[in-house]
Amino acid sequence: MTSTEIQLISLFKTKYGVEPSEIERLPLSGSNREYYKISSSNAVCVGTYGNQIKENEAFISFSNSLKEAELPVPEILAVSDDKLYYLQTYIEGVSLFDYLENHRLSDGSPDNTTIALYKKTLSVLPKFQTQGVKYIDYDKCFPRKRFDSQSIMWDLNYFKYYFLKTTHTFFDEQLLENDFQTLTEYLCTADSDYFLYRDFQSRNIMVTPEGEVKFIDYQGGRKGALHYDVASLLYDGKAAIPPEVRIELLDYYINELKKYIKFDEKAFRDMFAAFAYVRIMQACGSYGYRGFLEKKPHFLASIAPAMKNLKYLLEYQKLPIEIPHLEKCLEDLTESQFLKQFEGKKTVLTVTVGSFSYRKGLPYDPSGNGGGFIFDCRAIHNPGRYEEYKCFNGKDKPVVDFFAKEPEMAEFISLTQSIVKISIAKYIKRMFANLSVYFGCTGGQHRSVYCAERMAEFIRKNYPEVNVVLIHREQDK
Repeated sequence: MTSTEIQLISLFKTKYGVEPSEIERLPLSGSNREYYKISSSNAVCVGTYGNQIKENEAFISFSNSLKEAELPVPEILAVSDDKLYYLQTYIEGVSLFDYLENHRLSDGSPDNTTIALYKKTLSVLPKFQTQGVKYIDYDKCFPRKRFDSQSIMWDLNYFKYYFLKTTHTFFDEQLLENDFQTLTEYLCTADSDYFLYRDFQSRNIMVTPEGEVKFIDYQGGRKGALHYDVASLLYDGKAAIPPEVRIELLDYYINELKKYIKFDEKAFRDMFAAFAYVRIMQACGSYGYRGFLEKKPHFLASIAPAMKNLKYLLEYQKLPIEIPHLEKCLEDLTESQFLKQFEGKKTVLTVTVGSFSYRKGLPYDPSGNGGGFIFDCRAIHNPGRYEEYKCFNGKDKPVVDFFAKEPEMAEFISLTQSIVKISIAKYIKRMFANLSVYFGCTGGQHRSVYCAERMAEFIRKNYPEVNVVLIHREQDK
């Protein structure tokens, strides 16, 4: 058990007066924060560890304020004395991004239920922006109280140093800085007395089983312009929202916003396009830093859709300011031969996990890669020897309960996971496409099936960027 888990369990026990029955690490996000689902017989919550105290304080303060404004955000349940650990309510459901991925039409566009969820999200956003602003303590903002000229220049330089340079795109330093300054001055003419969520994208919006939307990860919030958050949502690269749907959603948001404030719609649309450019550049800076420098391939997978969005903006959303050198750099990016290598390139690792019977031969590797493992489960106590288990397999509760009492199975599973995770880390770093992990036993029904299920569960939980394919050869026929 890690020190983080120990601290969170202690906080849970202080809050609820009982030891949790389960603590499960949740998939990693783009940040360095760690999240755990912690459960007991009568309580469930999310335990969080963050090593940036000021960032933790921002999230805790904003959560309390936004709750007071009756916005659908988590409730803070407990905070450690050192403010490195805190408990928040658990939101059951999936992210809007995952929902979108599972409800695309054959052409890749979102179906009507997904569009309805986007509209539901955009009907809540104006309330965050215009009502939440009244409750927030801006002294808690991290790292700045306002998305001002300095914040914008940080984002633009992030793009310059971590994307333009790492993609070998030529630029004239002085000319680019001049255009950065012109763009920043224009953006700063927008009214910025609203709450800016800062990372308002589909992965930070949760869809509950009842079809409601709830919101997480707003610790970067501050005062800012209205346009940035809606641009973040509609130009989210991996979401790949088609232009016609994006137009429909922007129209919907504008009509919702009119319920709260009066504004010049033409000026708003012009400014929206400028913030869309900035948001894409900021995201590209992140793709460069996380993808090229930190070698995280799932960030590289976002480059191609981001370039598609950028190309659309350059063609259809001309700005009312002159930034010729920046526009030339952006055009060069959309035509970059270096970046074209990421179009359609399979950078996501697929791990095939399976079970099989040794009686029927070793499994076939259709990838042709030949990389991976075959683990022999036949030394483990076999429930198939007993009459009461013969009609079950390793996915059924009686067999699962049988193995839960077998310490040798727990040890075997732990050892195989320790071995496999070494290869997964290396394969991700080297951008390999396929890895196979198979478990064999005598009949391919009990031990091997149970082990494959646990391995697939382990990989999905700890490596959300990995595609897991689960095959039970003797049962899937």
